[in-house]
Amino acid sequence: MSPASQPDRASPGPSTAEAHYYDAVDSLATGDLPTAIAGFRASLAADPAYADAAHGLMHALKTAGEFDEAVVIAQNLIAADPDDVLAHTTLSILYQHQGKISEAEAAATRAKLTGWKKQLREQKEIESRT
Repeated sequence: MSPASQPDRASPGPSTAEAHYYDAVDSLATGDLPTAIAGFRASLAADPAYADAAHGLMHALKTAGEFDEAVVIAQNLIAADPDDVLAHTTLSILYQHQGKISEAEAAATRAKLTGWKKQLREQKEIESRT
């Protein structure tokens, strides 16, 4: 049977990365940091480009006091997507926890500038459609 002639099937469930992510979010919500961290890591192992899982892992690591590793993840996210405002903001917060105030202020400024640039791009897109 050709793919076009196969009967419709229900859409597949979430990917492995998504399943691990949602389990990790649930664990984080209940305060089970080790399980949440393991779940976010498993999600990223299944899909290294899954930014939501990286954001979740950063949050869980921050909550666990593992600031150094969370900083590395934030820096990697920013390297992959320099327009990720949340990654810049989280990096600023992490630097604050580490007592690196000048680095925190610089990251906060980058977050603001990145957000403003994004808003301007979106506004220009809206205006170009009218």
